Amino acid sequence: MNTFPEFGLLPSILKTLKAQKIFTPTEIQRNVVPLLMSGQSVVGVSETGSGKTLTYALPILHLLKTLENEGVPVSDGAKPRALILVPSRDLGEQVSKVLKTFTHDTRLRVRPVLGGTTFEQSRRSIESAFEILLATPGRLIQLMDKDLIDLSDVCMIVFDEADQMLDDGFITESKRVVNACEEDTQLALFSATVSDQVQDLMNALFKNAEVVRSSGAGKVVKTLVTKNETVIDGVRWPVFEKLIKQKTEGGTIVFTNTRDQCDKLAAEIEKHGYQCVVYRGEMDKAKRRSNLKSFRNGEVNLLISTDLAARGLDLEYVGRVINYHLPQDMSNYLHRVGRTARAGKQGLVVNLVTERDLPLIARLDGKNKSISELKTLFRDREGKRLHVSEHLRKPKETKVSDKPQKPKAGPRKFSKPKFKPKPYNPVK
Repeated sequence: MNTFPEFGLLPSILKTLKAQKIFTPTEIQRNVVPLLMSGQSVVGVSETGSGKTLTYALPILHLLKTLENEGVPVSDGAKPRALILVPSRDLGEQVSKVLKTFTHDTRLRVRPVLGGTTFEQSRRSIESAFEILLATPGRLIQLMDKDLIDLSDVCMIVFDEADQMLDDGFITESKRVVNACEEDTQLALFSATVSDQVQDLMNALFKNAEVVRSSGAGKVVKTLVTKNETVIDGVRWPVFEKLIKQKTEGGTIVFTNTRDQCDKLAAEIEKHGYQCVVYRGEMDKAKRRSNLKSFRNGEVNLLISTDLAARGLDLEYVGRVINYHLPQDMSNYLHRVGRTARAGKQGLVVNLVTERDLPLIARLDGKNKSISELKTLFRDREGKRLHVSEHLRKPKETKVSDKPQKPKAGPRKFSKPKFKPKPYNPVK
């Protein structure tokens, strides 16, 4: 199926697709939407930016509106017909935005109950009748514990970005959610990668599901251009500064591996007179959301982040990703670079590569180069190790113990002379 009308979607949904200028289904949409519309449980594994949100949103909207058109509307509060589980508030708001674009014509109601908001907000949100519940796992469990939500009418459960949600106890919580629904409830799981934890969840709840993997799963998308910049002696800043001086379409997300690295890089950027915002864990949530909004709106072109921004966020404004520090794990790399070159658009990723990053680069290169061959990038023609010029190195902080010690002012001290006994003279 190469067009959306071929799926048999309702006219109201097709109208919105046309208004949004979405005409051609992506690979994962072509393969999964018909399965979900037929009632089949599905596991969809596809690269980031491949259109997974619409893949489940379209069948949900079609199913629920069809039930309403057949004279079975939702009339009770706190009793949804579809449940979408997301790993974070940021991703939840993003999915909510997509759904509400389509509910304008279908006239279906979406209610978010997300972590990071007050419990009272969540409780009030679900009091009246609605069709789609969008929830983070922790908040949903809280509502279930207080008997404030009834899942007995749920027709479909979606686990979105499943590889982000699998912390300790999540599989147990997932089973509890599924068991609160009818036995034949349709299930869908979407993920960019299949980690061991995702496989455990699939084994526990998706034994009868159809597993669909896109041809790009586990790979970078074809519209992504990759450039590797060699970093000698770990001196990244001169290489990085040249990059941020270059003009590029859209904003740039710069990834580091730790919160400390993130803060230090942001301070260095601002010290050199450039503007940036930070997006990482363990920071004030209101500030983090404000920073993301500034970047999303194009007010600031540089977003400095940890892997928190690598998963799930759909930012149309991103034209380039820079890995200031490369991850060790291929899965994290794929999530990072998936923030650009989304939905068929062009994108650029620039990797700042040190010698310790060569195992990952060897896997990414695709030309079967060994690590020893790649090490030649860090050596001159004679095979000697390259070093950066001394003026490019950061001046080392002088420790107090390294400074020459000046004599302290005050009375001069003299050493006490050693006592030498006189020889014994028996004559005296």
